[in-house]
Amino acid sequence: MKTFTFHLILSLLMTTMLPIHAHASVKKGKRIYKKRMYKKCGFSAVKFARHHTQLEWENIYEKGDFPKEAQTICPRLGQEKIKKKSWKDLYDFSYKYAKDGVAPNGCND
Repeated sequence: MKTFTFHLILSLLMTTMLPIHAHASVKKGKRIYKKRMYKKCGFSAVKFARHHTQLEWENIYEKGDFPKEAQTICPRLGQEKIKKKSWKDLYDFSYKYAKDGVAPNGCND
């Protein structure tokens, strides 16, 4: 019974932590965009994300074409400035704020 209770508590704890990680990834993606892409692109991160719907972003990311698509949207972008692990955070941000995603909320986003 103790093992069952332990696993139940552990799974509840893990479940509550997952949304926090996803939210942090979105914020990290916006920060990366501001730091590495904004000057080269010349428009906001939300405008970048609104180039596609969530399904389109998902398909682009799954194919491994996200960096190439970012280059298409922002031709002056130097991809070597962005680390490989940062592309996931940029994708999470783009997915959340896609055309059919969450509307930006001003200063809170």
